[in-house]
Amino acid sequence: QVHLVESGGGLVQAGGSLRLSCAASGRTFDNYAMAMGWFRQAPGKGREFVAAISRLYGDRTHSADSVKGRFTISRDNAKNTLFLQLSSLKPEDTAIYYCASKGGYYPGDYVATQPQEYDYWGQGTQVTVSS
Repeated sequence: QVHLVESGGGLVQAGGSLRLSCAASGRTFDNYAMAMGWFRQAPGKGREFVAAISRLYGDRTHSADSVKGRFTISRDNAKNTLFLQLSSLKPEDTAIYYCASKGGYYPGDYVATQPQEYDYWGQGTQVTVSS
């Protein structure tokens, strides 16, 4: 079992920045071997893909078009932590942000972009961007 805890959310003005963290615990020995991702959910909307990173050294990443060039996903395996750097924030970025990890076996460069591909989820952290 993997336990994920997000932090770093908050209220920020449009154009500002935040750094989200996702600390993994539980099967920490295997965490480096898991592909991970960030999703978000705004009020009244479904869960939306934000960014994903491959397992091991995170050599491959993929971001949604809506955040490309503004958000950056990264991982620090030594700290069992996933990050999402949010820059040039817009009011439409307001949502609860969730991190997720994917168990199982798959190629080292695989990035998972669909929520149903993930096995473990955090509780989420709220990001609110004011105009």
